[in-house]
Amino acid sequence: MTHGYLVRRLVQVPPAVLAILATVFLLVQLAPGDPILALAGETGDAAYFAEMRAKFGLDRPLAEQFPSFVINLTRLDVGISYLHGRPAMDVILERVPATLLLTGSALALSSVVGVLLGVLAARFVDRGIDLGIRLLTLALHATPAFWLAQLLVLVLGLALGLLPVSGMTSARAPAGGFEGVLDVLRHLVLPVAVLASMEVAVVARLTRTALLDELGRDYVRTARAKGRSETGALTRHALRLALLPVVAVLGGRVGQLLAGSVVVEAVFGWPGVGRLLLTSVQARDLPIVLGVLLLIAVGVVLANLVTDLVHARLDPRIRLA
Repeated sequence: MTHGYLVRRLVQVPPAVLAILATVFLLVQLAPGDPILALAGETGDAAYFAEMRAKFGLDRPLAEQFPSFVINLTRLDVGISYLHGRPAMDVILERVPATLLLTGSALALSSVVGVLLGVLAARFVDRGIDLGIRLLTLALHATPAFWLAQLLVLVLGLALGLLPVSGMTSARAPAGGFEGVLDVLRHLVLPVAVLASMEVAVVARLTRTALLDELGRDYVRTARAKGRSETGALTRHALRLALLPVVAVLGGRVGQLLAGSVVVEAVFGWPGVGRLLLTSVQARDLPIVLGVLLLIAVGVVLANLVTDLVHARLDPRIRLA
């Protein structure tokens, strides 16, 4: 990878982050509703409301609030949570491991299953397996995540009692050790299945299309002419280049998974950042909302940066772009 490409990509990060900061700040500040009314109720007098606004810095113009917000953000300070009475970033960071476990597991599962389905579909193109996989991916792509989540809760959780349907751990489960890990994994199955289903269809269809395109190229025909089987030509020659588009969209998939985690965490009671964001929006807890949105946005920017660098590493043509 050339240093010029790396420098160009790194230079693009600060302006993108600054634009995200300004956009998120304005959207949250201009959203309807008064956070002080949500915090203090509607029974106080005007003097009390004015005191509360001054306490949280909401009485200043937005032009003064934004520079202070950016300066404080350099210290990872987005203010005091209205509901929790603690630094908002501390509250958010406590929830990050749960969300990383959920989204990381869903990303790994959707990548592996999606690639396998795409390879099978390309290997048996226009046959029964290919048709079945295409129908399955179409159904997964068209199924809303909240509907699938509720269906799995009703069938696998409540009707059959096979898996827990809420939380990250059981009340009576040990906090650590092998049994504790197993308990977390059992709680993880349904949320990960729902979240990964949103991406399996995308990865499978993208892998199938890219593989079919590579199988028609001259280097694959040459491999077949030298005696390679169809499966060998697909897995040893075409698959590596066919995976480049899958790697290229990895950053965007991280954003989709983080967005989908809000719904999934709410349905399954998963104690992550997505559920915290939902409850904070309902309560107008602006520091928490700002912190979560910024954390997600910066995470997506960094994920796209890493994706571009990995893609450039795998595909030399990108370095000259």
